[in-house]
Amino acid sequence: MEMEEYARVIDFLPDGRAVDREREPVAQLMGEKYFTIFEVSIKRGTAIALGQRLYIGKDAREHVEKIRRRIEYDELTATARNELPLVVKNIIHDREQEFVMMFNKAGPISIRLHQLELLPGIGKKHLKEMLEARETKPFESFKDMQARVPLLPDPVNLIQTRISDELTGTTKNFLFVRPPAKNREEYGYGR
Repeated sequence: MEMEEYARVIDFLPDGRAVDREREPVAQLMGEKYFTIFEVSIKRGTAIALGQRLYIGKDAREHVEKIRRRIEYDELTATARNELPLVVKNIIHDREQEFVMMFNKAGPISIRLHQLELLPGIGKKHLKEMLEARETKPFESFKDMQARVPLLPDPVNLIQTRISDELTGTTKNFLFVRPPAKNREEYGYGR
């Protein structure tokens, strides 16, 4: 299974958590590819900022000592929950072409449901307009989508809302977020 290479800081606790036996700098991070949420140990003496991009791959890491564990939405700190929407929007903007490609290639899930209908604000009418517009010419950007599909809500907000729904576990289909692990070791994090 492919793992996250980079993540964004959604909270930094320079003195660690009060409940930890060993107090060490801790951060909560969101992966850029699968929106996986992690808790990591930060190297002592390292200053990091909210929203900062950190390498968390298998090679030598500049800021991260170790990945402690994958966490779920309900384990986030208040700061992380507040920072999350902004960080998600920044990731969406940075990966705009990938998301636009998803709009161009999305297909039906079943006879009655299309992938694009999983996005809040996309009903049968918008779906029909989007499919007709992309058939004429693939979408090139979010701006292009909004120009060619009348009254389409902001695609960034649609994606961000869907990612939030997937992170909080209020959905059974996953478009963007890696589904929750059945057990903590399932994805090989904790190294």
